[in-house]
This record gives sequence, structure tokens and C-alpha cells, in this order.
Amino acid sequence: MSAPPSSVDEGLAPGDLAAKYGLSVSGARPGLFEYIRELWSRRHFILAFSSAKLTAQYSQAKLGQVWQVATPLLNALVYYLIFGLILDAGRGMSKEVYIPFLVTGIFVFTFTQSSVMAGVRAISGNLGLVRALHFPRATLPISFSLQQLQQLLFSLVVLAAVAIAFGSYPSLSWLLLIPALFLQFVFNVGLAMIMARMGSKTPDLAQLMPFVMRTWMYASGVMFSIPVMLADKPAWIADVLMYNPAAVYMDLVRFALIDGYGASNLPAHVWATALGWALVFGIGGFVYFWKAEERYGRG
Repeated sequence: MSAPPSSVDEGLAPGDLAAKYGLSVSGARPGLFEYIRELWSRRHFILAFSSAKLTAQYSQAKLGQVWQVATPLLNALVYYLIFGLILDAGRGMSKEVYIPFLVTGIFVFTFTQSSVMAGVRAISGNLGLVRALHFPRATLPISFSLQQLQQLLFSLVVLAAVAIAFGSYPSLSWLLLIPALFLQFVFNVGLAMIMARMGSKTPDLAQLMPFVMRTWMYASGVMFSIPVMLADKPAWIADVLMYNPAAVYMDLVRFALIDGYGASNLPAHVWATALGWALVFGIGGFVYFWKAEERYGRG
């Protein structure tokens, strides 16, 4: 056991004194690989926390978990009435293709939208937990993104039923859902971490994000085919919109599920693009969040 500080130590700088007696800064950020190890050791908590949040989400509603799929389906119905019937946004596609196209777009975009919105409030909305307990703060945005993935998996049953009802029957292409949704999940986690760090210092960001997400939705071809709607515009505009991550992941899921939605509807090198977005945001967002680890919940 180290001896207590004595008069001999009076001339030492605070840093040297701390090093001499093996002291470290309380709440200091661990190294990146140590941080990853701590997260892995809490994987069971992350899964349990996300499941508990999912169960509690609609606990006050009489229909309970039914709203997990009813909400995006009702959104799809509203968008079909406005964009499909009134504005003819499905031009160039039969009803058997357009309705699954629209429902898939709503479900897949909602997955990213909900992850981002939960990420913005991951720290600022859980300050009591952050200040009371010591744990890797990244568990929060990861848990909320995992919650949204679980909700999407429930919704896939309904999405599959819609696809079958309009003539797209199960085939080997449906297996492509696994890598497509996995890459989207990695992308969502990274983006949620970026938003969690930004939202921890700027709580008002949560009020701005619905407008940002709505704009992103309209620019991602949720309700319409981007190449068809922008056929009379410069080609680079359609290219920019088709290669944005939300559009990329939606198109991959549509390609997997819908028989009439062939590879000609996908941008070139779409899988490489999906992987690139997942790596850039997944790794970049994680490092960006980790760098502010010791500042969460302070000030």
C-alpha cells in the first residue's frame, strides 16, 4: 500500500503527484479498444434495455404493440391516397409493384428516421441515468437503434404479407434482406451516435430534426421512383438522390422483396455503396461519439 503524501511531495506538480501514487482522473475516457471491450461486456444489458424500451413504448395504448406496424401502415395509406392516386407518383409502375414499393419505403425509412430521433435524445433525455451510473455511454444510442431494429423485424411480417398479396412470392432473393438490413443497422447506429453527441450539447436539435428528416424522406424516393420523377432534370440530380444512404437501403430491400423491381432500378455498384455508407458512418460515428465520452452529463 502506498504511503500517504508527505512534505517531500510538496514540490511535485499535480500530474507527477498523481502518477506517483497511481491516481487517475475520475470518469476519464478509456482508450478506444478498452472502450469497445467495455461495450462488449455490457452486450446483455444493451439487448435487455432495448427490449424493455420496445415493450414500454406502447404500454399505455390499448392496442399495445399493434401500433408498431399499424403506424407505418397508416402512413403508407395516407401517402398512397395523396401521392399514388392524386399525384400519380407511381407512374411507370403497376399497382402490384407500386403499393409494395411504397410500403417498403415507409418501413425502411422509418427504421432510419426513428433511430436518428432516438439518438438525438439518447444522452439529453437520460441525464439521470448518465449522471448516476458509470457505464459506456455508447450503450444508449446502440440500445435505441437496436430497439428500432426489433420493431422493424416485427414489421417485416406485415411487409412480407403486403408483398405476397400483390404477387411477390418468397424466393431466394428475399435472403438479401439480411445483408441489406444489417448494413442499414450499422449505418443507423453510427448516425445515431453522431446525433447523440450533438444533441447532448444542443437539446434544441431534437425540435429541428423532424423537419430535417421530412426533407430527407422527400428527397429519398420513398413515395416515387427518383429516375422517373426527375427524367426531365439534369442527370446528376437523380444520381445524388439515388446514392444517398436512405435511398440505397430502401432500393436494396425493394429489390429483394418485389418481383417487378429489377436491378435496372438500382444505381451502379449499389452494394459497394451500401457497404461504404455503413463503414463511414458506423466507424466514424462511433469514434466521434467516443471522443466526447467524459463530457456527457456534465455542464
